[in-house]
Amino acid sequence: MFDLQNVTKVYPNQVVALSGVTLRIERGEFVFLVGASGAGKSTLVKLLYREELPTRGRLFFNGRNITGLRASQVPYLRRRVGVVFQDCKLLPHKTAQGNVAFALEVTGAGAYLIRRRVPAVLELVGLADKARAYPHELSGGEQQRVALARAIVNNPSVVIADEPTGNLDPQTAWEIVRLLGEINRRGRTVIMATHAKAIVNRMGKRVVALDRGRIFRDDENGVYDDGLL
Repeated sequence: MFDLQNVTKVYPNQVVALSGVTLRIERGEFVFLVGASGAGKSTLVKLLYREELPTRGRLFFNGRNITGLRASQVPYLRRRVGVVFQDCKLLPHKTAQGNVAFALEVTGAGAYLIRRRVPAVLELVGLADKARAYPHELSGGEQQRVALARAIVNNPSVVIADEPTGNLDPQTAWEIVRLLGEINRRGRTVIMATHAKAIVNRMGKRVVALDRGRIFRDDENGVYDDGLL
């Protein structure tokens, strides 16, 4: 699925965010990206959905070098990669169903597909009864579930979550991670960048740990590690 080959990212201010990263993520995996603030997690995530480009190295998605995509091709990549952010990024003037539908509308999906798929994904994330609620009427956890529904409504093959539980209380955070686990069990790859030590340790999934832009640990059935802050 994703194959990073000796990837380095240096920002214009000369900050080296990633240095010589080689990483392969297979279809159907659940992978945690962990590390201290500034370790390179968010930069790595942004490279995966082509928000950023590497300074050096190559990045493949399903065998295709996505670093060479033209700007007009990037939206088609993002239909196959659903992204969930820490701050949800919901449109405040749209209801829950409107926010989810918008992700389909921008791809040119027809009305029939939207009417069929939006209720189904809201049901999956447990928000069928909040379809007509606006973001300000929802709790933080409910907003994040709307964001998750929006990320999967295009039926992507991979879901990338960048600190999706960072603003949530522990119980609500677990609800979001359990949903990500269910999405993974249904066949999608899940990649989650997180500082949530308890969640990582309890899930027993693959853990890729970064430190100062380099991968220093990659463990199946891994743990967060006490040395990470």
